[in-house]
Amino acid sequence: MGILTLILVGAVAGYLATRVLKIEASPLVTVGIGVAGALLGGFLLRVALGILGVLGGILGAVLGAVLLIWIYQKVTAGK
Repeated sequence: MGILTLILVGAVAGYLATRVLKIEASPLVTVGIGVAGALLGGFLLRVALGILGVLGGILGAVLGAVLLIWIYQKVTAGK
């Protein structure tokens, strides 16, 4: 992300955050809050998605194994 885009997104995010929390801040502080929040939020989201990705993989593997065992039992039940 380019520096101008980061500043623009930070300004919007900071403005929205200061309105939601009903605080008054200078434009520079608002942009700083937004940029720092974007960096922190992006990091936390990446960590959360990484954890969810691993858990999703484990869940998928277990469901796949259960399905294969069920199929195996159905195929071998008549033998």
